Amino acid sequence: MSVIKELFGKSPFGPLVEHTRKVQECVTFIQPLLEACIREDAEEIHRLQDRVSRLEYEADLIKMEIREHLPHRFFLPVERGDLNHFLHLQDSIADLAQDFAVILLIRRTRLHPQLVPEFRAFVEQILQVSDTLMAAAEEMGNLLEAAFGGAEAEAVLRRVAGLNEGEWKADRMQRKLSQHIYQIEKDLDPVTILFYEKMLHALGGIANAAENTGEVLRQMIVKR
Repeated sequence: MSVIKELFGKSPFGPLVEHTRKVQECVTFIQPLLEACIREDAEEIHRLQDRVSRLEYEADLIKMEIREHLPHRFFLPVERGDLNHFLHLQDSIADLAQDFAVILLIRRTRLHPQLVPEFRAFVEQILQVSDTLMAAAEEMGNLLEAAFGGAEAEAVLRRVAGLNEGEWKADRMQRKLSQHIYQIEKDLDPVTILFYEKMLHALGGIANAAENTGEVLRQMIVKR
């Protein structure tokens, strides 16, 4: 019997956390992907994209297992619709990490040296947001034992508040990066600018989806 099936013998929350971890693995690759882009290492970008693609596929397998078993295997202390929404948003995070990898793969886009520090800081902020979501999601087991209430729920709500602040910081950084791109547009060709915007869109989307996932988790708690 697979680990996923064993987890389902008790509740769907174990597999949900496993899905979160797999999604988090996808996100961790955005930093080495960016560094490979900075080095203009096309071979490494290709290798990393393959790895992210595989992880995204593995996350999809867990997602399908959850959806197959969720409706009839466990009495839930929260609404099934909320769990499905949580899963959908988590899935979009993995998709966006994969999108970022593909954007770097399909065109050898040189990152302008003036933009490198800001891109690095932006990616670091995205990773912090993702880490905060992972920490909140890993509390699901404790939330279940506490019927989504008590001190355990308060701890998760504090993490979700940190998610909101982290996404706000990421949003500000994204805007400033976009402004900087157009401040130096005379040094860039239009296609390069387009690809920079695509990179920003995928990275910013990860932070947005993480914040929205945290909001669904918050709703599960406050509805109790």
